[in-house]
Amino acid sequence: MERRKLTIPEIIQKKNEGRKITMLTAYDYPIASFIEQAGIDIILVGDSLGMVVLGYENTIPVTMEEMLHHTKAVKRAVKYALLVGDMPYMSFHKSKEDAIYNAGRFIKEAGCDAVKLEFYPGVIEITKAIVSAGIPVMGHIGLTPQTVMQLGGYKVQGKDAERAKTLIEAAISFEEAGCFSIVLECVPDKLAKIITERLRIPTIGIGAGPDCDGQVLVTHDLLGLFERFLPKFAKRYVNLAPQIVEAVKEFKEEVESGVFPDRSHSFTISEEELRKIK
Repeated sequence: MERRKLTIPEIIQKKNEGRKITMLTAYDYPIASFIEQAGIDIILVGDSLGMVVLGYENTIPVTMEEMLHHTKAVKRAVKYALLVGDMPYMSFHKSKEDAIYNAGRFIKEAGCDAVKLEFYPGVIEITKAIVSAGIPVMGHIGLTPQTVMQLGGYKVQGKDAERAKTLIEAAISFEEAGCFSIVLECVPDKLAKIITERLRIPTIGIGAGPDCDGQVLVTHDLLGLFERFLPKFAKRYVNLAPQIVEAVKEFKEEVESGVFPDRSHSFTISEEELRKIK
């Protein structure tokens, strides 16, 4: 039976039926095609591409043009999964008009089904404006990399009662603003459970315990393709980096020793045609 495009109502229905939602990141056509073949529900073109693909120190330098470039490549592989574009730093902070325009580019130019917004003071009104423009929005609370310095660095959020209440309020505000789901990043598991139970929309956890409605990982962490660091919450299902290095070393050795290419990797010309050249 041929799969059909997954819709936002079906994602929400999964929560209602107690079925877990799966989400992974992709930044190019090949990886996106593998994820698509595996049947993952949601593919996020995350601004994490700044670190795992472009080599930046963090996500702050990532531009709209870089996001759109990579999202277009991912879209070419995606037919089934819900495709979400991550709005980069300062693409939705200046004004409602600016935010709607940039969100619209993800939909119109890159073919996304929705956009993701990280929480910051003032984002709720921006969210309402984007949703009112007919663009689906996924929220993101907890550890929000675009404002990580304000949060005191890359660490778990909501460990004290006051901050935990603030996160609960942020989640409810995102829901009331019209978000169809919310990412909870680096949040204590019991707090994530409370938020998940209070919301009518799905929660997607990353370092937020097993009780969220779904889970997301950076695919480069899952595959062992990013060696700078591995977050505690990430699980490396395979470690491809050493295999890639070994394959490249083997290629180097075979070229230098004359083993590659051999006849099986070469093309021939007939002796008759060769004589004509000589």
